[in-house]
Amino acid sequence: MSDFSKLNRRQALKLGAAGAATIGATPLFFSRNAWAETFANDPGNKASVTLGFNVPQTGAYSDEGADELRAYKLAVKHLNGEGDGGMMNTFKPSSLKGNGILGKKVTFTTGDTQTKSDAARASAKRMIEKDGALMITGGSSSGVAVAVQGMCQEAGIIFMAGLTHSNDTTGKDKRRYGFRHFFNAYMSGAALGPVLEKEIGNDRRAYHLTADYTWGWTQEQSMRAFTEGSDNVDGMDGIKGIGWENVAHVKTPVGAGDFSQYITPVLNSGADVLVLNHYGKDMINSLTQAIQFGLRDKQVNGKNFEIVVPLFSRLMAQGAGENIKGILGSTNWNWSLKDAGSQAFVKAFGAEYGFPPSMAAHTCYCQTLLYANACEMAGTFYPPEVIKALEGFSFDGMGNGATEYRAADHQCFKDVLVVRGNQNPSSQFDLLEVVQTTPRSQVEYDPKIFGGELGPYKV
Repeated sequence: MSDFSKLNRRQALKLGAAGAATIGATPLFFSRNAWAETFANDPGNKASVTLGFNVPQTGAYSDEGADELRAYKLAVKHLNGEGDGGMMNTFKPSSLKGNGILGKKVTFTTGDTQTKSDAARASAKRMIEKDGALMITGGSSSGVAVAVQGMCQEAGIIFMAGLTHSNDTTGKDKRRYGFRHFFNAYMSGAALGPVLEKEIGNDRRAYHLTADYTWGWTQEQSMRAFTEGSDNVDGMDGIKGIGWENVAHVKTPVGAGDFSQYITPVLNSGADVLVLNHYGKDMINSLTQAIQFGLRDKQVNGKNFEIVVPLFSRLMAQGAGENIKGILGSTNWNWSLKDAGSQAFVKAFGAEYGFPPSMAAHTCYCQTLLYANACEMAGTFYPPEVIKALEGFSFDGMGNGATEYRAADHQCFKDVLVVRGNQNPSSQFDLLEVVQTTPRSQVEYDPKIFGGELGPYKV
């Protein structure tokens, strides 16, 4: 029996033999507030509820983790009625009241994923078993997200994924208890393909350097499908591509630091585009080293050599400095957006911390409010009812236009931004220029293409 099964068993034993027998026989469809202590970490009559914020405080993605934690703390303040409310003033339809969640004050506990799956599972397990976390959220690595999401499914604890971009998170590894607000690698490919064709042409030969884990694999797969066509890529069907050819695709370890051994072969490969399927400090290091090797000064096949970074963030752009200028990529959200929700969040975050939020901060803030709102909609913390409130939920006022949590795979669908490193930034934060807002309809897909099963509404 797993530790989490033991946890739920102990809670059942509190009710006595008759109560435990009733739990085993009761169907999943309960009348509201009729399930008493039948689920893990039910706050019962407590005055507060605890959320678990599990972020990379060390490791290759720690910059994103620090900003995620800032956003989580701000969301807690707003849920508890402190501060200016941020997106609680723009998010619609909303059942949030600014008095916590279902009248209970929101508290939190934190963990360090270290950008490692084992460490992330250990900290999530501690937050659930020792700290009483009712919901776990966070992560800046899809490997971490997939690992923690699976563990939360077993525990009967809802996981509101933070920054995770692999197709697998809501594809083959999707789970009933997991939800993702962030976009995915398929959407990056779908948004970038047409822009790359327009900006740098369709007669191109690409060399991919790819982070060796689930995100890197599916990011490379998606980029190759939308540039070369899906006939050349396993696991992707029906995508035409823009006519590019693949020269090589090489896997690199996360946290490598020195990428020179991987960049040197690019110089004489015959490639005229380098696609860096890297994130966080890895992207900063690999891009910086590629520039130092003179790749952007080269002409190959009669064309200027280009570098593409499929997944961008303002934090990465800040770390890469001058090297980011002119380079194309995609992003989930940008602080320069002018919609009311984005502006409300930027204002609140800036007042709290003195600088604008990253896309990692944005998605984590949104996830916290979305979970709280689902509890309010369901009128309970009972996970199956909260899940049902989230499945198929459509909303607006959080940036990127109208958004839907698709019931079939728990993936959010919204507009996707294609960005370029700003050639003439007006400030130290004005680093990404929005080239195109790709409509949601262009990045949607059939949930069956990535497989997987959500699993049961368990307790």
